[in-house]
Formats: sequence, C-alpha cells, structure tokens
Amino acid sequence: MQDTFVIIMAGGVGTRFWPFSRTHFPKQFHDVLGTGKTLLQQTVERFHGVCPVENIYIVTSLEYRDIVKEQVPFLNDKQILLEPNRRNTAPCIAYACYKIASRNPNANVVVAPADHIILKEDVFRDTIKVALGATRNEDILVTLGIQPSRPDTGYGYIQYIPDKLTVKKVKSFTEKPHLELAMQFLDSGDFVWNAGIFVWNINAFKKALKRFQPYTAEIFEEGNTHYYLETEDMFVQRAYQHCGSISIDNGIMEKADNVHVVLSNFGWSDLGTWKSLYEVSEKDEHMNVTDGNVILYDTANSIIKTPKDKLVVINGLDGFIVAEYDGVLLICKKEDEQRVKEFVADAKEVNSRFV
Repeated sequence: MQDTFVIIMAGGVGTRFWPFSRTHFPKQFHDVLGTGKTLLQQTVERFHGVCPVENIYIVTSLEYRDIVKEQVPFLNDKQILLEPNRRNTAPCIAYACYKIASRNPNANVVVAPADHIILKEDVFRDTIKVALGATRNEDILVTLGIQPSRPDTGYGYIQYIPDKLTVKKVKSFTEKPHLELAMQFLDSGDFVWNAGIFVWNINAFKKALKRFQPYTAEIFEEGNTHYYLETEDMFVQRAYQHCGSISIDNGIMEKADNVHVVLSNFGWSDLGTWKSLYEVSEKDEHMNVTDGNVILYDTANSIIKTPKDKLVVINGLDGFIVAEYDGVLLICKKEDEQRVKEFVADAKEVNSRFV
C-alpha cells in the first residue's frame, strides 16, 4: 500500500455543464448531487483504504489552488500540483508521474478525474485493487471499462479480446461513435465505455511516454532536480511553455500494444453533461429531476436546477434542461445539449464574466 499512489485530475472547466460549471468555479468544486460534499471531495474520499492520504496528489490549474486547499485541507502543498496552462491530460499525468517517481521509483499509480460519479464505491475500490494487483509487477497499462447500458454517442469505446481473464487485452479504441456504430458495439458484446481511469506502475508509464511522446518525457525528466524543492514551480512554468496539448488517450493509450482493461460495473457516470446528471439522479413520477424551489405543471422528462432563494414556476415543458447559476439562465432541449459549447462561445462574445 505504501507504493500505491493516486493522481486526481481537477483542472478542467467542464464547459458542457454550463452555466453551473464556470471558468472561475468548475463543476468538480460543486456539490452537484446535493450530498454535502463536492465532486472533488467525494473523489478523494473514494480512495481511502486504497492508498495512504499522503500518497494522494491533485493536479489542478494554478487559478484553483485556493479552492483545492479549502476543499481538501489535509493535503500539503507538495501534494497539490499546479499547472500554469491547460495542456490536456498527457502533460498533466506526466508531470504527476515524474514527480511521484522521483520520490518512489516503485510507485503503482491510479489516475482518475475529479468529476466522476461512482455510486457503488466498495465495488469501485475492489476493481481498483484488481487493477493494481495486475500492474504491480507487470509492465502493462490498464484502463477501466464500463459495461455499457445504452448506445451512448458521448463516450469513447474500448474493444477487448473476450476471454476468461479478469484483465483483458485491448484491441482498439473508438472515440464518440455515431449512433449506428454505437448500436453495433453494444450488439457485439466485446465493447465497453472508456471511463478515463488508468492504472500502471511508474516504469511502464515512463517507458510508454518515452516511446510515444518522447519530447514530453524529456521535459519532465528534467524536473528530477526540482521536484519537492523550492525551484519546482519555476521549472513547471518553463516546462509547460514547451508542452503540446494532447490527451493521454491520443498520446499513449491508442498507440501502445500493452494496454489492458478491467471490465467494471460500479455505477459510473463521467457527469460530462446535463443529460448524464439526469441519468443518475432520482426522478419524480413524471420523470423530472429537480433541485431548487420549484413548482411544476404539465412538465415531464426534464432536469431543473435553480437557486434555492428563487421560486421557479414551470408549465408545459417536456424533455428540457432549465439551469440557473450566477446570473445565467439556460433553457434548452435535452436532445440539444451538445450545443451547450456553442452557447458558451456566444455568451463569451456578449460578456466573458458569463463563462
């Protein structure tokens, strides 16, 4: 357990969850489900029993340092890694892995986003421990694959070799297929959703990074003389000026030939969109999800999230998102939620404070 580390990625803006998720206060710092804990706090707690608290690292944007420190006060400054610029997930993970490796060259690492919902946390921990057992002594890269319940076009898919092994070899990745292809994936029975949660030992990761992203590996290798020292911040500022923006999926996972998947079923949602929040939330007899001071008439299949200090009266909606937060009101058909990014871009033109 002392060799097990957890990296939590908490630097994203979560644009598709606008207006609730904003640049200055993204969704991972909100109590989205009304549990009394933010998504980040839930994610940190989820790993209790998986590794010691001192082995949990959070990678976030420089601008969110104070929010992270406030929400997770028991982590010290060396456990909060601050990115000066957003460069997608590959540099973020590389920075954290190289820093951990400089402290523990035998580290076995879990990488997880801060904004996922996991309803069956005990099952999740058991699944993580299976993956950690596989990566402890083997140079493999493991991802968690979620058994799909519908042909969702918003998720990436992983095809695996069907066999009796618990940790299965991956054949291919497909990013957000169209509906017809997603239906074929479900029918075939050997595809799972890509949860974006990864497990590997530090040496397997470094080998893969050096092979497929050698420039990024070189950049963070240079940090070995700076990690955990006062010069680390200055090094990171320089390093990120030279990093390209690439995801870990595009940069390594889709290229490597030693990628494996653990099939999982622990009540997962990436909470990327309003629709995904609707899917996991409790519904009333008319299939509405409400959070706020709301009176509904002839309204069904909708999600309404509004401030509790306002009374909101809605009549005659079917299949809508109604969301208000911090001076912005969004009313949108659920089926059009992929246009939210377009709405955000236009809102920025009106006034950047609205995004």
